[in-house]
Amino acid sequence: MKMHIPTIQRNSGFRKHLREELMRNKPYASQWIDAVIRTAYSIIESWRKRYLKGKARKIKPKIRRRFARCKITLMKIDYQSKTIRITLKPGEYLAISWRSAWFEHRVRGWIVGEAIILDNRIVISFKSSEEIKVMRVIGWDSSEPSLDGYKPIIGFIHVDLRPLQSMKIVYERKKAIAQRKGIRELYERYEARERNRVRDFINRLAAGFRRLFPNTIHVFEDLDKGDMVSRKKRGKKRRKRNYRTPWRSIHRRISEIALTASVDPRKTSRECPRCGFLAKTQEGQIFKCSRCNLEMDRYKVASINIINIRSRHLEGRKR
Repeated sequence: MKMHIPTIQRNSGFRKHLREELMRNKPYASQWIDAVIRTAYSIIESWRKRYLKGKARKIKPKIRRRFARCKITLMKIDYQSKTIRITLKPGEYLAISWRSAWFEHRVRGWIVGEAIILDNRIVISFKSSEEIKVMRVIGWDSSEPSLDGYKPIIGFIHVDLRPLQSMKIVYERKKAIAQRKGIRELYERYEARERNRVRDFINRLAAGFRRLFPNTIHVFEDLDKGDMVSRKKRGKKRRKRNYRTPWRSIHRRISEIALTASVDPRKTSRECPRCGFLAKTQEGQIFKCSRCNLEMDRYKVASINIINIRSRHLEGRKR
């Protein structure tokens, strides 16, 4: 099967022509035009990578909601008065203040990163630099019912995700009833309620990680959930079960408040942590090594292998 490889014009002549066309009869500052071009190139390049991996369709990407990224060169920031002045047009400005805002105490001492202008609001990102002394590294295996971690000094750690599974199952049934009756408002209400409760569960889980394991690097598997819920690669029941656990959302939320790393998930459940023998794919919860006769829970085997892979990667970089 032949695949057409899309090409992207990257030469300076095309960019210059595009910039001149966009600036024609536009009253906005020229930095906005440059920001639009950079954002468009970023979107197209991201789509191209996903398309070549088979994760995106052969349809040009479209922006559903308008937005504009404001560079630091278009902003004048006054940290004493806690205001940002954004240049829209020559001689026309937009002033934003975060004084007395609900998040003011959280960003005290931080610096402004960028501003994203939407149709109904403005999103301001803040950033801070903090030196953290890493005390431990924990490898985590992400499975359907749990997160299983391992650290030689601590031992095995088990985080139960079954309450999240139960929550998903309950709302799947409620949404199915609403969909069967054709009540769209009720379906959307259940969907919003499910989304909020899942987000609350993940936030509490991430807060627990930070409180129980300070100054820790959490190593997760770089899971591709697109393949796990694909109709071509998984059956209906298996797709539903994989969909119920939002591993990517959990990993992303933990990465926002703690140090994280990722490893390739291939062979983590098949390699023997004692002798390194690569076993064939096995069914069941118990891993059995035919070389050294090791028998251990598959999740524990994966968590040990994850931290071993991370250690080998760091040793290779030092060399």
